[in-house]
Amino acid sequence: MVVKTIIWHNPKCSKSRQALELLIKGNVFPKIRLYLQEPPSKNEIREVLSILKLNAIDIVRKTEPEYESLNPYIQTNEELLIEILTKNPILIERPIVIQGKKALIARPPSLIKSLIED
Repeated sequence: MVVKTIIWHNPKCSKSRQALELLIKGNVFPKIRLYLQEPPSKNEIREVLSILKLNAIDIVRKTEPEYESLNPYIQTNEELLIEILTKNPILIERPIVIQGKKALIARPPSLIKSLIED
């Protein structure tokens, strides 16, 4: 059985490009989701968080100006933060690789090896 692999990818990000390259070198040809142009829905974010076993705050790029401008209440409210991520996908850490019931934030990109080797 072939498990579909998806990468939430930003081609302008070197880590995202490196992760994609590692996947391809490992003979994994993922569906590329340009998540900045096609933001994930709230349900997609919830699903990925569930697979990752993380909270929304754990996938937020805290160095982005958009994060720094958020009300502190939003930063601690799971549902509001998920909504913010759908509207401001630049805040989503990248790249996220989803493979069936497994997922990871490929930072560093070498973490991809754990998906390829399984």
